[in-house]
Amino acid sequence: MTTTDLIQITTRITQANIELVNSYVKKMSESQLNWKPATSSWSIKEVLAHLNEYSNYYHPVFVKKIENTRFTSTKEAFVSSPLGRSAWKSMKLGNARNIKRKFKAPKDTNPIISPNLMKGEQVGTFLRGQNELLSIIDDSTKVNIRRVKIPISISKVVRLRLGDALLFVVYHNERHMQQILNLKNSPNFPIQ
Repeated sequence: MTTTDLIQITTRITQANIELVNSYVKKMSESQLNWKPATSSWSIKEVLAHLNEYSNYYHPVFVKKIENTRFTSTKEAFVSSPLGRSAWKSMKLGNARNIKRKFKAPKDTNPIISPNLMKGEQVGTFLRGQNELLSIIDDSTKVNIRRVKIPISISKVVRLRLGDALLFVVYHNERHMQQILNLKNSPNFPIQ
């Protein structure tokens, strides 16, 4: 994969996520945003709270690492590390836009276990975060995305290449946008 490919993929998916939220989610009522098919499922608002929590961790780390790196010479080719490839591939949707592997969210990013994540206005916060991510993706073109390392949220010791971390975060966002579409298309989803 080239660096240009990676930037185009992450930008395209992030723009599609913004478009989906602007087209559908922003227009939903509170009852639609809070609806769940089961008590153990997440509502659309809870999905966004989960994604906002990931943004709260990853975006400042991306910005700090990009601003403070000594690896400012860009490379045209990007090669994922085996760990990085495994991480982002596990998040990537299947060809039929299906979720191939399910994961349990860490407790501190699960809005059912940590209801304090439900603070604030989830939709606007998500949109601001996605626009910030577009800026981060653009800034990443100024550094070597293979040499800059990003500590993952569940272990500061484990680090991914910046390119792998961007793919992981973007595919994770896309995965949850599909979850929102699945909720919206559920037969029992409220009309208003």
